[in-house]
Amino acid sequence: MLSSYYTVKGYGEHEINIQKSRFIAYIQRAKTEQDAQDFIQTIKKKHHDATHNCSAYLIGENDQIQKANDDGEPSGTAGVPMLEVLKKRKLKNTVVVITRYFGGIKLGAGGLIRAYGTSTSEGLNATGIVERKLMNIVAFRVNYSLLGKFENEIRNSDYPLKGINYLDDVEFQVYVPVNERDTLIEWITDLSSGNVKISENIETEYLEQVVTTK
Repeated sequence: MLSSYYTVKGYGEHEINIQKSRFIAYIQRAKTEQDAQDFIQTIKKKHHDATHNCSAYLIGENDQIQKANDDGEPSGTAGVPMLEVLKKRKLKNTVVVITRYFGGIKLGAGGLIRAYGTSTSEGLNATGIVERKLMNIVAFRVNYSLLGKFENEIRNSDYPLKGINYLDDVEFQVYVPVNERDTLIEWITDLSSGNVKISENIETEYLEQVVTTK
C-alpha cells in the first residue's frame, strides 16, 4: 500500500465556454477500470446528444491502467491532454469525462488541446483534491480523571482524533503515521505517568485531507 497519494475528493462537475462551444467536465474517483468505464457510460447516456464525450483515467497504485479516448475529436487533441493533466497533478484512481457541445467555431488542433486541458484542470479545481495518508489507529484507555487533560492535549497535537468511547475507562482512538506509532505511545505513556492501557490490535486506514490547488 502506498504511504500517501493524491486523488479527487469525489464527484464534481464544471462547465466552461470557449468560442461558443460548451465544455462540461465530469470528475469522479474510480478504484477499478470497471468503475471508470461505468462512469463514462453514465455520462454518455446523460449527454447522448453531445458532439463529443471524451474521457481519460488513471487507475492503480503505479498507474498501471491509463486510458484516453478522443471520441471523434482529431487524434490526440482531447483524451491525451486530459490524461496529461491527471499525470501532472499526480492523481490516482481518477476518471474525467469532458462533454462538448460544438458552438460552430472550429478551434484547430492547438485550440482543442488547450480547451480540453483547461476544462480538465478547472474541473479538478472545482471538485477538490485530497491527499490520502496511510495511518495506524492507536487505541488506548485511561481513567476518567484524565479525560479532560488527554482530550485537550490530543486536540492540540499533530495527531488527528478519530473518536472517544466512554467505557469502563475512557478510550481514545488516534490517527498516527505508520512510522510514528512508537513516538505516540511514548508520549501518551509519559502524559499518563504510565497509567494507560494501549491496545495491541493495530488497525490501518487512509486518512484524507483536502489540499490546496496544485
